[in-house]
Amino acid sequence: MGRKVTVAVSTLNQWALDFEGNMVRILQSILEAKDMGASYRTGPELEVCGYSCEDHFREPDTFLHSWEVLLEVMMSPMCENMLVDVGMPVMHRNVAYNCRVAFFNRQILLIRPKMAMCDDGNYRESRWFTAWTKALQTEEYVLPRMIAQHTGQQTVPFGDAVIATRDTCLGYEICEELWNVRSKHIEMSLAGVELIVNSSGSYMELRKAHITSDLIRNASFKAGGAYLFSNLRGCDGQRVYFNGCSAIALNGEILARSQQFALQDVEVTLATIDLEEIRAYRVSLRSRCMAAASAADYPRIHCDFEMSTHNDIFKTSTPPLNWPILTPEEEIALGPACWLWDYLRRSGQGGFFLPLSGGVDSSSSATIVHSMCRQIVQAVQLGDAQVLHDIRQILADSDYTPDNAAGLCNRLLVTCYMGSVNSSKETRRRAAQLANQLGSYHIEISIDSAVNALLSIFNAVTGLTPRFRTQGGCARQNLALQNMQSRIRMVLAYIFAQLMLWVRNRPGGLLVLGSANVDESLRGYLTKYDCSSADINPIGGISKMDLRRFLTYAKDKFNLPVLESIIDAPPTAELEPLQENGELQQTDEQDMGMTYAELSQYGRLRKQSFCGPYSMFCHLVATWKGDLSPKEVAEKVKHFFRCYAINRHKMTVLTPSVHAESYSPDDNRFDHRPFLYRPNWSWQFKAIDDEVEKLQPIYTPSSAQLRPSSEDLLLSTQRSSHLDDSKHSSPLSSASASASIDVGIATAAVPLPGAAAPGGLSKKPSGYSKVHVNVLGKIKDRTGIPV
Repeated sequence: MGRKVTVAVSTLNQWALDFEGNMVRILQSILEAKDMGASYRTGPELEVCGYSCEDHFREPDTFLHSWEVLLEVMMSPMCENMLVDVGMPVMHRNVAYNCRVAFFNRQILLIRPKMAMCDDGNYRESRWFTAWTKALQTEEYVLPRMIAQHTGQQTVPFGDAVIATRDTCLGYEICEELWNVRSKHIEMSLAGVELIVNSSGSYMELRKAHITSDLIRNASFKAGGAYLFSNLRGCDGQRVYFNGCSAIALNGEILARSQQFALQDVEVTLATIDLEEIRAYRVSLRSRCMAAASAADYPRIHCDFEMSTHNDIFKTSTPPLNWPILTPEEEIALGPACWLWDYLRRSGQGGFFLPLSGGVDSSSSATIVHSMCRQIVQAVQLGDAQVLHDIRQILADSDYTPDNAAGLCNRLLVTCYMGSVNSSKETRRRAAQLANQLGSYHIEISIDSAVNALLSIFNAVTGLTPRFRTQGGCARQNLALQNMQSRIRMVLAYIFAQLMLWVRNRPGGLLVLGSANVDESLRGYLTKYDCSSADINPIGGISKMDLRRFLTYAKDKFNLPVLESIIDAPPTAELEPLQENGELQQTDEQDMGMTYAELSQYGRLRKQSFCGPYSMFCHLVATWKGDLSPKEVAEKVKHFFRCYAINRHKMTVLTPSVHAESYSPDDNRFDHRPFLYRPNWSWQFKAIDDEVEKLQPIYTPSSAQLRPSSEDLLLSTQRSSHLDDSKHSSPLSSASASASIDVGIATAAVPLPGAAAPGGLSKKPSGYSKVHVNVLGKIKDRTGIPV
């Protein structure tokens, strides 16, 4: 009957500037699509050169090599009698465009440039490309001589046009055009285009994957027709992980969809579509028909090719598909693990080295590596020859075949507990138990001798020896001693990472893994050049709250029972001496003066809702009205922004991490802000104070039971002398620490055990008191001016 077409979308793990590897993967996807009966194949955005070439898009070489790859692909016999398009940069009249190049039987049919650039989030497309703005128009593009010699063509159409075959018509959107308020698929559908194709470079963010599927489904529902979405997957050389989910939709329903996360370099997704279903669906929409009757006509490039066959009556159309949406915990387990795999195999290193403290953060990094090992074993068992080749190359063992995750983890991951006199037995025990359950190669070292050596050097020069605050030292001495321990651990991590494979009689070195979460980076609760400084960080884009939920998931999913005690333990840096009974004297939330739940809320308001100090106060004073007075909310907001301001400089040296959270403070490209602020925010804080003055007299607390008791206040007063940012290494941090001399206790409510607290705090008792300190106006900068 000639009405059913089989089409293929490709999910490729490309690598920026890896022209040879990218070409091989493109050809493999074409071959697989053809073998499975597809008459049309499309692929992801900029698949020829890789999406993340960035400023290499300004180099003529990138355009030259892209044409060379296109020529190799076009001339390949794999492409015969098949309509194919690929994504690549093209320069037209001295302007660079992000394009799809469609060809059939060694003839270029159309070069279609992108018509809407994406400059949100991590995207900076307008830095390299220009949007094509001549709607429904084409120009003649003069082909490079090396192409013309093989095709016999001198010029081809370049611009906003569609391709008409004998039996149907297809048109293009490129990535952002689907998200754009004026999406092109509406106009194309009204002009009779039945297959709308989108090549994309969409990256992972937690809780985002459903958005793309919804857009695809809704586009085909509203406009009618088939929507073919092809996305990249993997780490192609940047901080993002492209998250697959290539899909084919028809008349509002998803027919086929690729995996979101996988180690597979090439995945081809097919669907067979009955063109008559498109026509019947569209003609039934009477308002659409009225609009189509007066719609503007698209330039049509004719291709003498039938995508369907005459004997397709027994060919079955692809039925609608229901697919599971991954939970955030599953996304954390899979996404960063796949990103680590791509980075490891493409970096040429032999594995990972991780300082394992026994806390939530480092345990999360270790568990993600274990998840990676599980995926490798599974891929090998499913027959993925590329994964087997890569793991053998990484381990320098041509005969090795992984058969269990723990055994592979022992070869790939070295964990190290770097203890000191300030470390507790509990964290040492938890680190050792987790390493045993994961299967990592675990070692324990003491940093005390290194600390003493540095102190002896300082004493030889100055005649003085700094002491901890509990031993009579001042805040500056206390902070310096903590930062010294942190930075020694970083130096030792790199020494052991370079030499541990030598110790184990293997070539190469190890990548140092970091374990600072997104909330601590936002707050600046880390020491500059401590163990947060690493080669890469799998959790740097994930919040503390999400990490806790991830470990709860991993405990059962990966059979890691020790994670229960790690989740329950209070987060602590263990940089100050323990109490006489061996109990912790230092916890993270006390040091920070805010909870991790509050930090997540501050982060989302600052980045996602674009709130400055005043706007954040206005939002939270309504959100927290049942628990805190306007004055108390103001103190919390001011404390956050002051800490943020004096610590922002740390973001300039933040370890590269996989982007996973939309409020990430990553200074590299996602969160462009100054790193030198006036920390007292005088104008902004005055606006807050003026608002508090208006609101405080009319404020009526609705939760009297949440007011702190005298016993709570006494406890807070006793602990106030320990409230400094123990991981803080800013020159201003000594001023912050000195607040312990004269700091007053804020009037913020101390939540009762199990009671709901501001910021969506967990109801699970943590075993320690959360103290929030009013430090504003009592801390001085280096000039002595109160901040």
